[in-house]
Amino acid sequence: MLPIILCSIAAAGIIAERLWTLRPSRVTPPHLLGQVWKWIKEKKLSNQKLKELRASSPLGEVLAAGLANSKHGREVMKECIEEAATRVVHDLERYLNALGTIAAMAPLLGLLGTVLGMIEIFSSFMGSGMANAPQLAGGISKALITTAAGLFVAIPALFFHRYLQRRVDELVVGMEQEAIKLVEVVQGDREVDLGEGRA
Repeated sequence: MLPIILCSIAAAGIIAERLWTLRPSRVTPPHLLGQVWKWIKEKKLSNQKLKELRASSPLGEVLAAGLANSKHGREVMKECIEEAATRVVHDLERYLNALGTIAAMAPLLGLLGTVLGMIEIFSSFMGSGMANAPQLAGGISKALITTAAGLFVAIPALFFHRYLQRRVDELVVGMEQEAIKLVEVVQGDREVDLGEGRA
């Protein structure tokens, strides 16, 4: 039971931390691209602004990487955005593998506890040479508690692992779209509607 309890504490901690960290308002602030475009138009884009942008959010980090290399042309800008995005995605997915491992491991720990409990029950009966049904049933039900506990930990852990993985995917798609818009407007090839950013 102790490893299962430790797994449940770790899973609860990871879930709470990731739900807080992966808030869309923190990862991809809605008006960030509009703000950046305003800085560009008003020629206020300085190294200090880029530093602020990089520190503001994961999306800001990606946009700042592109802007810092915008003078070198479209391809270099895109490459820098992709490199920054790889780092950002790695940070967004932090601890999700551990949560998936807990979801897979908890039922197995529960099953192991049950099997060890059954072995103990039957070996004690073999030693004493007598077994009555109520005592056997009581021992088996006690041994099954670890399996139930393992499933209680695994089911929410699996649910949140899938949910958080999906949220990361959605945030990454949103960041890609914002980065593409930035490349298009900075390189000046076509007009891009920054509607919500100007609001």
